[in-house]
Amino acid sequence: MNVSFPKNLLSEHIALLERVIPSRSPNPLYTYLGLGLAPGTLVLFGSNGEVDLEVRLSAQVSGQGRFLVPAQPFFQLVRSLPGDLVELSLGADLELASGLFRTRLSLAPTEGYPELLFPSFEAPSESYPLQTLLGVEDLFRTLHHVRYAASNEEYRAIFRGVQLEFSDRGVRAVASDGYRLALYDLPRPQTFQKKVVVPARSVDEVVRVLRSVGTGEVALALGQGTLGLAVRGDGEGLLRMAVRLMEGEFPDYERVIPKEFSLRATLEVEPFREALRRVSVLADRQNHRVDLFFQEGKVLLSAEGDYGKGQEELPVHLEGAPLAVAYNARYFLEALGPLSGQAGLLLSGPTSPSLVRPVAEEAGYQAVVVPLRV
Repeated sequence: MNVSFPKNLLSEHIALLERVIPSRSPNPLYTYLGLGLAPGTLVLFGSNGEVDLEVRLSAQVSGQGRFLVPAQPFFQLVRSLPGDLVELSLGADLELASGLFRTRLSLAPTEGYPELLFPSFEAPSESYPLQTLLGVEDLFRTLHHVRYAASNEEYRAIFRGVQLEFSDRGVRAVASDGYRLALYDLPRPQTFQKKVVVPARSVDEVVRVLRSVGTGEVALALGQGTLGLAVRGDGEGLLRMAVRLMEGEFPDYERVIPKEFSLRATLEVEPFREALRRVSVLADRQNHRVDLFFQEGKVLLSAEGDYGKGQEELPVHLEGAPLAVAYNARYFLEALGPLSGQAGLLLSGPTSPSLVRPVAEEAGYQAVVVPLRV
């Protein structure tokens, strides 16, 4: 059984699997890359037990079958091959050839390899009874805008994930670590209601795959404890993923989103972000505190730490009474991260949660940042 494929395309697609397939695992079979051959199709697949990934590519194929190749040697060899074309011959072992280079790799038996269940792009299935169709760019934006706010601390339990909510209002993504909260609303009404929490590390892999596709459509499907994706880009190939879900759901986070504000500030995002970065260099290294003093038509940013004191003044448009408030500069910068142009900073008080969002409220993104106490 033989298959030939352009080296650059093969390298591009195995890069997607390279971060999913571990170099070490309690289940040694997870360290293998799966190769599936069918008429006109090369299938690459792999898993780490939490994320399953499959890439289907058009290729010149003779024969059919499924094989397990030691992933790390295969990845390293493909990246360094001398020719533009890769030829694979599969039987009792794998023969890899490119240009004047030839080598053989031992194959592992496929018995015992976990069954990888993926959704169909066309319709819901028994394994994935709930399914919706979204744009690749829409889902990428929805996840990418909130991922930063998920916790990295083990004791935060459910907050180590991103919650996806499906309802007749659309699709919402929410993340929080207890100190800040980010949410993004995608106005795509759904025919079902469901809340699921995806581990933040798995969200990173989904975002990475969506970024590689760029444009196209994605079938997002829900099964028993699993979120499945079938991604069809405008170019060649079909990618399918399955990620394990976390048990439970977020507590009522909407109660921390402020509804009334004593001061509304409209600011230019990029100048403000750069000023905040400069001033925060001198902030206290423990809490990264930066004080913001809002006065008529301007805001003064100030920070003081072991190395000195920094200040910078910027023009802003204000509605409301002057106010002083302090933030963790890192948290504030991350809240501003998805934004460009103009943003609104809505303050409910010097120690009450503040809201950061685009000036155009229909843009869908908003972030809650809790000020530091004096």
